[in-house]
Amino acid sequence: MSQSIVHGIPLKDEPGMGSLTIPGYLREVTSRYAKSEAVVMYSYDGVERWTYETLWQKSFEVAKALIACGVGKGSRVGIMMTNRLEYLSALFGTGLAGGVSVALSTFSTSAELEHLLSASEASVLLFDGRVLKKDFGAVLADLEPQIKTAAAGQLKSAKFPSLRHIVRLDSVTGPNVEDDLKAACFETWNSFLAKGRDVPETIVDALSASVTPTDAGGLFFSSGTTSLPKGILHTQQAFAIQWWRWPRVMSVEGHVRSWTGNGFFWSANITMVVGVALSTGGAVIIQPVFDPEEVLTVIQSERINFLMGRPHQWARLQECANWSTTDLSSLHYITNSALMLTHPTVKTDWRLPMTFGTTETMTAATSYTAKTSDEQYAGSAGVPLPGNTLKVIDPMTGVVVPIGERGELCIKGPTLMKGYIGKKPEEAFDSEGYYRTGDGGYVDEVGRLYWEGRLTEIIKTGGANISPLEIDAVLVLYPGAKRVQTVGIPHDTLGEMAVGCIVPHDGVQIAEDDLRAFLKEKLASFKIPRRFLILDEEEMAVTGNGKVKSDELRKLVAERLSA
Repeated sequence: MSQSIVHGIPLKDEPGMGSLTIPGYLREVTSRYAKSEAVVMYSYDGVERWTYETLWQKSFEVAKALIACGVGKGSRVGIMMTNRLEYLSALFGTGLAGGVSVALSTFSTSAELEHLLSASEASVLLFDGRVLKKDFGAVLADLEPQIKTAAAGQLKSAKFPSLRHIVRLDSVTGPNVEDDLKAACFETWNSFLAKGRDVPETIVDALSASVTPTDAGGLFFSSGTTSLPKGILHTQQAFAIQWWRWPRVMSVEGHVRSWTGNGFFWSANITMVVGVALSTGGAVIIQPVFDPEEVLTVIQSERINFLMGRPHQWARLQECANWSTTDLSSLHYITNSALMLTHPTVKTDWRLPMTFGTTETMTAATSYTAKTSDEQYAGSAGVPLPGNTLKVIDPMTGVVVPIGERGELCIKGPTLMKGYIGKKPEEAFDSEGYYRTGDGGYVDEVGRLYWEGRLTEIIKTGGANISPLEIDAVLVLYPGAKRVQTVGIPHDTLGEMAVGCIVPHDGVQIAEDDLRAFLKEKLASFKIPRRFLILDEEEMAVTGNGKVKSDELRKLVAERLSA
């Protein structure tokens, strides 16, 4: 029987590709759509709109300022912001200067932020001074007291030895607060930009032209459910390929107006939301924080047609007083769409194509397109995308398994990370250059991947393998369910027992028998959890990127059931 190794078509044969560097991408979309609206931001004090030309000019201005601060090819620039206009000009400006953007989550704890700043070796930090009630200046000063006394651009910290310039942006989530930390070390956004006024444009042009597709382009950090986040270093082409690719994979048409309720410091949002908008000549619509009632109003007024979020966010929209009275008929491309389809004005048969990918592969590594028939998809996660190669191995021996046999998924290709910062190549890749994902599944004779989730999270019960993702995709549709997660806990006779955990909407009562009856209509009997637990919101512990902390949840479930 043939081995489980599947190749995508060559990258050079993929339609729709353009420049494969970050500065080249921005230059190309600006040349195509210069006068069109590119980015719209709704902040607490109004609406601001940038054209493609404006985005280019603002990014170029950031690049000149960064160069004045000593940033050059390969330098790392930390961006710790909520979704706002300056996030994109900082990202593209870093690329134009030849630098590497470092995505820092505003959800990071102090301990996590200390690790991120130290591990990233960023020389410049551009940060939101305040996001809602959180004063990030004070957080930074608590981590490094010298921040309170150092002069602007003169920080000399043993804890963060690479960091010199710290730039504080005024909040877009509310007016400035007098009690926020004021430190001489903090440069204002305007004073930062002023540094670059005397930098010749030819220097920016030379640096951006020196960037190659395989140079480093951006640094992301994993969610860190069990340890401190890992730094994942990506190439320039990883960004550009996915920006060009997502419109094709999603089968979008025309100028897409996209929105997300999640941060650009996560790879899926910066690639999918930006790519489907800017690669089509559309616009990215930004809200710095997730305000459900305002989200509905913005969708209606901006005629948004691409919506990216998670089921628990759509559940919050349904709770709003203006849910049923808002016109959402512009929506066509909706991720995790089942709850949104219950709105009377939403009429679409588009579905997000099933894909497999990780932060290490800069999102999708396998897929078909959204227009692919159900018969061709056949319940799979598609085939390797152009340039990618997938193999399935025995996780214990590393030997490639025969087609149809389950094992660990391994991937390599043009959007695969350069590696983990601070780790040797052999800690990230096998001897053939594949990344071992830790996910389980198999491929069929057509080359389609059937992804079954994390090897550590697949539930093995009564001799059968159950994917909690499959269960949760149905369970979240139960009326009144706000957040769901299925986990497996040890069981004397079954090996593991599946337990469905549900956080209901406020005031909603959910009965275990009703859940079981609901699932019986949609899942095979062996996939239905043996038990269900109704939990409070705070009991469903999540990481900074919204993922449930599975280990903590398993422990809670085991304790609750034993009691």
